[in-house]
Amino acid sequence: MSILSEHDKLLIHEQFMELQLNCPRVTKKADKELIKKAFDFANEAHKDIKRRSGEPYIFHPIAVARIVSEEMGLGTVSICAALLHDVVEDTEYTIEDIKNNFGENIAIIIDGLTKISNVFEQDASMQAENFRRILLTIADDVRVILIKLADRLHNMRTLASMPPNKRMKISGETTYLFAPLAHRLGLYAIKSELEDLSLKYRYPKVYNEIEKKIQSKEKRRITEISRFSLPIINELDEADVKYEINGRSKSIYSIWNKMQTKNVSFEEVYDLLAIRIIFEPQKAYTEKTQCWNIYSMITDIYVPKPDRLRDWISKPKANGYEALHATVMNRNGKWVEVQIRSTRMDEIAERGFAAHWKYKGNHTAESELDLWIKKIREILEDSSSDAMQFMDEFKLNLFASEINVFTPKGHIKSMPKNATALDFAYEIHSEVGDHAIGAKVNHKLEPLSYKLRSGDQVEIISSEQQKPQKEWLEFVITAKARSAITKTIKAEISNRIELGKSILEKELKKQNVHPSSRVFKKLLPAYDVLNKDELYSKIGSEIISLDNLKKVLKKNSKNKWIQYWIPQFGKQKAQEKESSTKEDFDFKKPFVIREESDSKNISYRIAECCNPIPGDDVIGYRDENGRVFIHKSKCPEAIKLMSNKGNRIVSAKWTKHKILSYLAKISLSGIDKIAMINEITSNISKQLNINIRTFNFDVHDGIFNGEISLYVHNTADLNTLILNLSKIKGIDKVKREEISGS
Repeated sequence: MSILSEHDKLLIHEQFMELQLNCPRVTKKADKELIKKAFDFANEAHKDIKRRSGEPYIFHPIAVARIVSEEMGLGTVSICAALLHDVVEDTEYTIEDIKNNFGENIAIIIDGLTKISNVFEQDASMQAENFRRILLTIADDVRVILIKLADRLHNMRTLASMPPNKRMKISGETTYLFAPLAHRLGLYAIKSELEDLSLKYRYPKVYNEIEKKIQSKEKRRITEISRFSLPIINELDEADVKYEINGRSKSIYSIWNKMQTKNVSFEEVYDLLAIRIIFEPQKAYTEKTQCWNIYSMITDIYVPKPDRLRDWISKPKANGYEALHATVMNRNGKWVEVQIRSTRMDEIAERGFAAHWKYKGNHTAESELDLWIKKIREILEDSSSDAMQFMDEFKLNLFASEINVFTPKGHIKSMPKNATALDFAYEIHSEVGDHAIGAKVNHKLEPLSYKLRSGDQVEIISSEQQKPQKEWLEFVITAKARSAITKTIKAEISNRIELGKSILEKELKKQNVHPSSRVFKKLLPAYDVLNKDELYSKIGSEIISLDNLKKVLKKNSKNKWIQYWIPQFGKQKAQEKESSTKEDFDFKKPFVIREESDSKNISYRIAECCNPIPGDDVIGYRDENGRVFIHKSKCPEAIKLMSNKGNRIVSAKWTKHKILSYLAKISLSGIDKIAMINEITSNISKQLNINIRTFNFDVHDGIFNGEISLYVHNTADLNTLILNLSKIKGIDKVKREEISGS
């Protein structure tokens, strides 16, 4: 007997009817019948399952199919796959059943989606390794990733029904991987919504505060946009341009992100206002010419900000995005961003990769995406890199802003922002990178570590004697360069180990000694190495000389052996003891950060990467040895841990802290005056009884800028201090600064 009520069945029918009415690419009768067949199959498979929210489970596949159709613009195969995407994972049906009923194409997509779902339940290294394999499907059928993004978007839209620890894990994964994936595939609307929803569940207070501030200014924003747009509308009408113009505010996440990266308040985010002009192309002109004509009309009315002009028409982004962005000043002295694009560009901007199929053969933009997928496949197929390193590098390739660099012959290469001359060398060819010794940038000699800027012309200088250096890994940023360098270094290490092993065996043979565990028990401590590979490598590198081998072999190593191995034995026992208590830890309950003055008994550690203080919004990460590390929730390392090891994340809360002091840092600026420094230090030390660690001030042309490191008990003390200092006459701004770990 079905657990669904008649009311549930009616709602399911209504939801499916909505889907059928909103499939613009489905026109053929056979396609409509296939979608109905997929719905009936999924509905029957999920008939006895409900979501955590209490809704019938089939609501989720229908919602994913609607996102795929309405928001991505995909067709019949993708809609069917979206409806069926959880059938194999959650019911008794198999991939073979899907193949027999719906054909091989849909079965391949479902198989890829099922594997991706399993990835995020694994431990970190397995997760990364599986993700590497699954992403290989991008080159075969990118619809796997697109449908997975739709699945994640609906899960984020309904995340409120999940418990707090699950919300934290899923939000972390979304920020770390899914939003960058959506960005790289050109799905800007979906990327923005994923980021906003992640922020909503990671920092609900911050999200609500920014949302309220945006809403409180909404009427004024609409008025300002209307006033700003009116003269532009008149110009466009006079030029007989067919267009639509709309205003938009920056997303909550992008405002928050700018506040964090620029260390500014909400009011100081200067480009909150933005308008978008979407025009119908005229046959007499190219789209590029029309974009620049509209730009010219706007800059005849408003003064442009030269350093904020972004031309993605001459050279589209790697995901195919095309538009002309300009920032101009309105009559009230506020900066307004203007985006200019054609209807074709707008569809690609909104629907990303999916929209390229519609314009295939009409434009070169798709080749940019193909090139990116080819690069990703190269990274994926390189099995030499460590799984977690791969995840970091893949994310870097997703998120990186781009610059355009020229070869000596004038060919353009798209490189990530902050790429170096050596990254460029490896972009040309791995052989060029391996033998690079320097570069000529704009005809001037520069080192390989030189950071490239957009528009640079680069010529690589090479030598056959050069080979990759370990130090190169400190400044290259592209996955291609890192992978090639790591591969060569690993090969060299392997060669050194083989050489060292051969040398040692020859020397032992001269002493009539056969390699055995007894022999290595003497050799390892004598040469201060931990294992055989380290011994072989150091012999092969000529770091260890075997001149005293005879003496080492004759020496009674009993005492040294005990000294060398006892600590290892003790460590093992300690780990066994720790592991026996791991099961007592409850991840569902918040971890309480108590004030414990005895450092030996402290049950947690403050993460050095972000240095939170009592009162900060924090999370806990419990490592394999049972230690809990306290991170700020917005710490990049914490976000990474939420994504990769979400099952080890626990919510955390502070108790009152009044004994221990924590290091914090503030910056302040203002007008210099006599006794200003004395007034500041007096306020800190005497009135608030706070100890100062470091004090740095710089005065130039009557303006001072300073940084103070000090010890406080909690954020309340710090906020009181900031408030008191801001009241001092002459001080313009006081802010808390982040302290990074060493």
